[in-house]
Amino acid sequence: MDVSQSQLLLKRVVNIKAVVTPLWKEEAQKQLQSQLNQIDGRLQQLEMQSQRILTEMQNQGATPGAAVNQQISSVQGKLNQDKSQLLQQKNQLLQQLQQVQTLEQEQEVSQGQIDGFFRVAIGDHMIKKMQVEILLRDGVVEDIRGEL
Repeated sequence: MDVSQSQLLLKRVVNIKAVVTPLWKEEAQKQLQSQLNQIDGRLQQLEMQSQRILTEMQNQGATPGAAVNQQISSVQGKLNQDKSQLLQQKNQLLQQLQQVQTLEQEQEVSQGQIDGFFRVAIGDHMIKKMQVEILLRDGVVEDIRGEL
């Protein structure tokens, strides 16, 4: 790559925004619903695994002693912790789904960030060069805002 001595090639974070459209809303809701379905599946698996593991542990300790009870209690605690984390993720997704449903058409929403490269030379306004964002409408670049 041929870069003169008076220029540098740097990396910056580029913000991605999307315009809320009916298609965008539909896709966002489908994605969130898919994630909710995955968490529900994981919760069901966890419930079945916990029942199986606890049954096996209880059967192994026909005469439950303190050590077996402590193991069972420890496993139950870990399973409850995992279940709690999944339920927390599910609640966050439900909140996001509710937020998506209340967004107005043509509103701009953040979609995340990507890294991009840019050239800077003597005399360039560095702050302006760092503030770039891309606006998408249904996945198509509608606008590039800021100095390239």
